[in-house]
This record gives sequence, C-alpha cells and structure tokens, in this order.
Amino acid sequence: MITAQFMFIVITFKIKEQKMTIVTITYFSLLFFLSELVLMVVKHSKKGGTKTKNDKKSLVLLWITIPLSLTIGFFVANRQGWNTLNHTIAIFGLTVFIIGIIVRWVSIIQLNKEFTVDVAIIKNHHLKTEGMYRYLRHPSYLGLILICSGLSIAMNSIISFLVITIPILLALSYRIKTEENILIKQFGEVYEKYMVKTYKLIPKIY
Repeated sequence: MITAQFMFIVITFKIKEQKMTIVTITYFSLLFFLSELVLMVVKHSKKGGTKTKNDKKSLVLLWITIPLSLTIGFFVANRQGWNTLNHTIAIFGLTVFIIGIIVRWVSIIQLNKEFTVDVAIIKNHHLKTEGMYRYLRHPSYLGLILICSGLSIAMNSIISFLVITIPILLALSYRIKTEENILIKQFGEVYEKYMVKTYKLIPKIY
C-alpha cells in the first residue's frame, strides 16, 4: 500500500512538471515491450534442459494479441486536450501499470529457473509453492493483466479499455489452461492439491 501511494505521488509530481499526453503512455508501453523482449531472449526454454514442452502456440497467441490490442487501443484512445480528470485517470492507470511490472518481475525472480516464456517442464523441475506462489498459481500473469489494464485505463477511453483487456484476458485464459494441464501431467495429485489451496490469479476471488 505504501509503495503504491509513493508511486502515485512520484507520478503526480512528474505530471506537474510536464503535462501528460497519449505520447507519455506510449513511452510506458515501450518500456513494457522492452522488458518482455528481455524475457523472450533470456527466459526461453533450452533444448538440452527441457524435459517436456507443450506450448500449444499460446506464446505466439500472446505475442499477437497483446501488441495488436495495445495498438488498436492507442488508435481509439482519447487524444483531445486532457483536463484534470483525464490526468488523474492517466496517473491512476500508470500506477496500476507500475504495480503490474513489480508483481510480474518479482514473481519471475521467485520462480527462478523454472520460469520460461514458453510452456515447458525443465529437468529437475521444482513446483514453487513459496513467496507469491503460496497464494497464487499465476502471479506473473496477474502482473501482465495489471500492466495492460493500467495502460488501457491511462488512455482515457472505455473503448481502449475493452479492446485491450478482453482479448488479453481470453488469450491468458488459454495460456493458463495449457500451463496447468502440463503441470498436472508432471506433478499429478501434488499439483491438484496445490490448486485446491491456492487461487488462480486474484487472492480470495479467483
């Protein structure tokens, strides 16, 4: 909570120095894509170290859906002169975005070598049940949802919000189903019991 408040104050201070426009939101989206490209290079499963791989094109689906949805979102975003309310909405959206970045990267760091951008089981794969994974099975995807939702909110357009969040949620649902199927095959009853004890994406809700 303190971290979120601090980020909100910092972003607000920056906005006072220079008025925010849709171009500002574009810079944040470029930051997101840069971070994902780093993951693509660094965290792609290695042939020699992979035991089972069954991505079912879910990674390709995400890499098509996310850029396309964000691009359409930017085209239909509010490009008119923003008033105080628009700036407040944008600040809130960017705060959600930054929280999403933090959640995603912390969960990736906690998963360590078990994290791969494609759905794969590495050799000597360990089922992570500590840290964020004690409560959520897919915290990195929660971070991804917050990132994309935050950008869509910052665009100050309901249409942008819908064309970004709905396709990405559908693509992530397919990705999660694919991932959980391979984990059940690998860990069997252990993973099924883990599913009962944890939430998929949102603590106490889902």
